[in-house]
Order: sequence, then C-alpha cells, then structure tokens
Amino acid sequence: MTDPKDLEQALPPLTLAWTDEALETLRKVPFSVRKSAARGIEAYAMTRGENEVTQAVINEAREARAKAQNEGAAGSSPHGGEHAPGQGGAFPNPERDKEESPRQFVTFSFYKVDRAWRRLPKEERDRHKAELAEVYKRWASGGKVICRSYSTVGIRADAELMLWRISYELDAIQDMTAEMLKTGLGAYLEATDNLLGMTKMSSYADKLNPDHEAARLRIVPGRAKYIFVYPFVKTREWYLLRPHARQGIMDEHIFVGTKYSRVKLNTTYSFGLDDQDFVVAFESNYPQDFLDLVQELRETESSRFTVRDTPTYTCIARPIDDALSLLG
Repeated sequence: MTDPKDLEQALPPLTLAWTDEALETLRKVPFSVRKSAARGIEAYAMTRGENEVTQAVINEAREARAKAQNEGAAGSSPHGGEHAPGQGGAFPNPERDKEESPRQFVTFSFYKVDRAWRRLPKEERDRHKAELAEVYKRWASGGKVICRSYSTVGIRADAELMLWRISYELDAIQDMTAEMLKTGLGAYLEATDNLLGMTKMSSYADKLNPDHEAARLRIVPGRAKYIFVYPFVKTREWYLLRPHARQGIMDEHIFVGTKYSRVKLNTTYSFGLDDQDFVVAFESNYPQDFLDLVQELRETESSRFTVRDTPTYTCIARPIDDALSLLG
C-alpha cells in the first residue's frame, strides 16, 4: 500500500524541464489535481516557446487562467478558444485521446555517414547537407510527421545522427525516408539501427498518476537536451505470471520512476512489429538523473525478468542543420 507521505512528494510525468523552485511549488498542489495542474502549466509554457518551467512561468500561467475565468468564456483565453491549455486542440487530453485518437507509429532511426563522403570537396558536402535539410524541414512542417533531430557524433561508434519521428501513418515515415535517401547525402548514409513501435494503453495501473497511462496514446515530444533510447525485451516467464502478480511488481517499478520527475518516459509497443517488446525513450536535461534512475531500477524485482535492454543510445538534441553540420 502506498504511504500517504509518498503521495505528498510524488510528481506526475513532466514534458518540460522544471526548476527546483517550480517543482516545489508543484508539490504543494493537492495530489488529486497535481497532474492536471502540471499539464496546464506546461501547455501554457509551450505556447510561449519556453523550454523550462520556472516560478515566473507558473505565475504567468495562473494569471492567464484567472483572467480567462474572470472573462467567463474559453474563447477569451490568451491561447485562443478550443486550443486553450487542457481543453483540446494541439495539447494532450487523456480522456479525449483515449476515446478518439488512433495510435501513433513511432520510429527512432540511426544513421552513420560513409567515410568517403568526408573526402568530398566542402562545397559538395555543404550542398548535400542543405538538400537533405530541406527534405527534413518540409516533412517536419507538413503536418503528417512530427520530427526531432539528434546528434550522436562522438558518443556512439555505430551512429552519428538520430531522427525521432511520430506519425499516424507509417507510410508517411517510409516516404520521408525514401526521399531523404535520394539526396546527395542520402547516398552516403547507412541506417545502422531502426526501432519501431506504436503507442498503446498500458495494462498496468499507475496508482500514483491514474491518467498517466491514457496519455500514452499520444506522444508529445518535449524540448529536453538529451534523449536516451533503447529496445526492451522481457522474459516469457514474465508474461506467464498472473496479472495481479505483474501489477504488484510494476507498482515498485512505477514508484521508482516517480522519484525522478526531471526524466520523462515515452514507452511504445513493438510486439509483432519489430524484434523487441518495447522501445523506451527517456527525455531529460539531466543525464545524472537518468543514470541514477536506471541504476535504481536494476535493484527492483522487475529487473529479474529483463532479457535485453541494449544497445542504449545517448542522443543530444540539435536542429537538423546543426546535426548535419557535425557530420563534417
């Protein structure tokens, strides 16, 4: 049984980075409404283009909400009618998503450039990079594919560029990839790994944050500097355990995760679609938090049922032009 004192400190999954002062303010919000409060504040911050939630952002969000309530209509919200925080539009709404939204396809594609490309004249390499960047930006702004670009130069020996893509249409991701490969740089790119999954409601109840699982149907990438990605495979013995036994083991696993509020987990499901059971991607501005989280999870009962959780990719978020520039 969860200790009530633990609930006083538990934080919901967060999309953006939060300062320590902002986290302390969030902890003072009653647990029953803490999740919705965090979601509304982050939605406000994202509409302002903020990468981090500070106390000032919280204060501004409160003032904006109070103004909207005083004016008595959602349409008077500074965010504009149905797109106001927590009401719908571009922002996640777990209840709406659970009933209406189809599942998303999610891919993490890793590339390495052929050494021969770096021996080409600089002018030709620059032209190749600009050509691929144009294709990427056109798809990223086209509405069918959510794209995030990352660099692994100097971090992994087997990959130098990672593209995180999310779409309701798998063929859109395929078409984008095919168009990239037709560019000058694409001719020199080797796909060293590709992890495919889909969003899905979890079969385990998150007792600390009950609406967290519904939010998994729709992934909204944050703006954290780092993302840590790896495939995950459990033993067949795990799936043969009775449901209540698995839930009990996962309760401990989930509780450990709530202790690391500056790390956001994105879980996608790969059963039958790819070689792994899941793809897990952790967003954070604090690599030390992710390291400590993984080490602590190794000590939980659920760790006994892990077959594989490698390779682990540490990726640094970069605009596509910067990520390509780092290639040479």
